[in-house]
Amino acid sequence: MNLDDTIVAIATPPGRGGIGVVRLAGPESPRVALSMLRLANGKSELEPQRAHFGELVDPESAERLDEVVVTYFAKPHSYTTDDIVEISCHGAPVLLARVVELALAKGVRMADPGEFTMRAFLNGRIDLTQAEAVRDLIESQTLYQAKVAAQQLGGSVSRRLQPIKQKLVNLIAVLEAGIDFADDDVSVMPAADAMARIAEVREPLSKLKEGFAFGKVVHEGLTLAIVGRPNVGKSSLFNRLVERDRAIVTAIPGTTRDLVTETVSLGGIPVHLVDTAGIRDSQDEVESIGIQKSREAMADADLVLVVVDAHADAGHEIDHQLITAASERSAILVENKIDLGRHSVANGKAIPVVRTSATSGEGIAELREQILRMVSGESGREESGFLTNLRQHQLVSDSLSALDAANNALEIRVPHEMVLMDLYSALRPLDDITGATTADDILNLIFSTFCIGK
Repeated sequence: MNLDDTIVAIATPPGRGGIGVVRLAGPESPRVALSMLRLANGKSELEPQRAHFGELVDPESAERLDEVVVTYFAKPHSYTTDDIVEISCHGAPVLLARVVELALAKGVRMADPGEFTMRAFLNGRIDLTQAEAVRDLIESQTLYQAKVAAQQLGGSVSRRLQPIKQKLVNLIAVLEAGIDFADDDVSVMPAADAMARIAEVREPLSKLKEGFAFGKVVHEGLTLAIVGRPNVGKSSLFNRLVERDRAIVTAIPGTTRDLVTETVSLGGIPVHLVDTAGIRDSQDEVESIGIQKSREAMADADLVLVVVDAHADAGHEIDHQLITAASERSAILVENKIDLGRHSVANGKAIPVVRTSATSGEGIAELREQILRMVSGESGREESGFLTNLRQHQLVSDSLSALDAANNALEIRVPHEMVLMDLYSALRPLDDITGATTADDILNLIFSTFCIGK
């Protein structure tokens, strides 16, 4: 990528708005911007780190097109470390397009998706985990997702990785010295000591990997299917979790015949709720199709709520079939309708049980808390700097595998020269996480998922 040319793009989302921003980055940014501006008070230069009021002027006719505010960030004190000029005008698409056209006419190049952030990475302003956090922050659907992305943008993942990498580098250096200077009375580290040093590297790296389960849910959300027999209160429970009457509720069995979906935020995590058709033996063709979809939704869900009627007699065959099927995955047993009476369902399975009344709202708060506990696991929300994408998780896994190989080699007394190969194999993936040694094709793949203008 050419880092010396000047690029331009609209930095605000497509459509009409009160304000639209066009961003230029590169050495020609101030000159190109001034060619289409008339600054207030007769100014002819842009002052760094200052906002300037002026007019957008059509160079061909010298007519005013709009009133604008122009901000100039001089290198290296900018997002990309280049000279950057941002022109804020009214958010009419035709005006924004005209600014871009005028810049292109001056020899400026249209920016590729994510090119501003890629320049920030290539110029050393941010590392790769921070660059990925920019995308995550833009795509955040909840405040908690935004908080996590902001922590990563501040370097939380890099800070967790840095001491791990340092310990690994120190171990490599000691082993290298023992090999290279064996004739100069530099002792070779004993295998037991090297294995202990590997364990010190492996422990925090394993914890980082374990946090991916929660980080993935924070980043992508999870799907929660509500299943059970007809008239156990699935749709009423669904409406309680959604906090509005989204699903139709009647006393007629089989009212819900298709999947009803809605996305809500539970503790800042996007949860895709799926209300399913009541599962029973039915001769109705349409209802049978809905029941089949219910079983498929149960199989595809990340978490299953098996809803039973706590007021009815316990021991229904379908209830126990659903409980047995759910026990093989992440599931919660919900004993609903406790306002009418309680008959505990003896499920015989290690499934958490929550008792609720979708009518009165009793137990709904406890159900939300149990869902969050199931999602968070042991990692908890106190951790910062956890992994949120598969690329990072795979690289940590590769590093751990290489550390295990080095440990096994030491156990069978393999020469240190061979052990070092495994240790270097453990170091390279950690460099790839932050972008120290990442291949160009991987970088292009990552930044191609960004929006143009960022």
